[in-house]
Amino acid sequence: MTLLPHLVNGVALGLLFALIALGFMLVVSLMETINLAHGSFFALGMYVALLVIAPTGDFAGAWSESWRALPLVWRYGIALLIAPIVVGLVGMVLEVALRRTYGRDPLYGLLLTFGAALVLEEGIRAVWGSTEKQLPLPDAIAGAFVIGDLIYARYRLFACAFAALAIGALWLFLEKTPYGSIIKAGAHDSEMVRALGINLSRLRLFVFALGVALAGLAGVVMAPIWGMRPHVGVDAVVPAFLIIVLGGVGSFWGAVVAALMVGLVVGLTGAYASEWSLLSMYLLFIAVVTFRARGFFGKKSVLDV
Repeated sequence: MTLLPHLVNGVALGLLFALIALGFMLVVSLMETINLAHGSFFALGMYVALLVIAPTGDFAGAWSESWRALPLVWRYGIALLIAPIVVGLVGMVLEVALRRTYGRDPLYGLLLTFGAALVLEEGIRAVWGSTEKQLPLPDAIAGAFVIGDLIYARYRLFACAFAALAIGALWLFLEKTPYGSIIKAGAHDSEMVRALGINLSRLRLFVFALGVALAGLAGVVMAPIWGMRPHVGVDAVVPAFLIIVLGGVGSFWGAVVAALMVGLVVGLTGAYASEWSLLSMYLLFIAVVTFRARGFFGKKSVLDV
């Protein structure tokens, strides 16, 4: 019974990791570009949510008093909607800058996104400062409740349920809508999509925006769990990269399964040896790719023997 809180924590962490990794995977699959700024968009989502929920400093004007008079639950709900949209719009700017790197050495895209990550991180420091902040939570999802002899945080269950719903909505979008079919076709054969008359540049623009918006959404939900620091994106982008490799690049459910495994390994390891909790996901990664280099659901290529 004592393992139950750690299992729930692991599942919640895994589902949130999946949300980050799926956005990362969309960009990698369609554009064949590793977006090193993905973690910075994750952090940006946190701070945009903070601005919406509790404007302070230069953003606190006469209007903020009436805004703060709104119930916190309303402001939190609006932040869940606004933060991914703002992050997606910023992502569109980066995608336009990336267009000159398509079809060239992948190093150009890596360097550009690395530079964008530094710019976003320093921009967050310039606007919100370097001190750690906390995102206010509505009473409905704050605090704890008791089950038997266990005390458990309400917010963990909310984060778990919200991430599961978001992942389900993304799957429905990709599998059941014509736009999802176009995205999957573009990831499989972008030249064929262009030959069919679909504007590939526009497709890349909106897929990149969707990918970073998912990171921003995950940032809002993760903020009360991880805290808010300008460099928190590093804690998100590395697990996202490991997860899409573990699950198999391009596999939706592979990413979800791998994220749950990473979350459970980190959660359970933290219960018995907290200093090993982060190291455990790297050990899992090494163990899996040693025996299956293409990941759990990665498709066999002609190069495999």
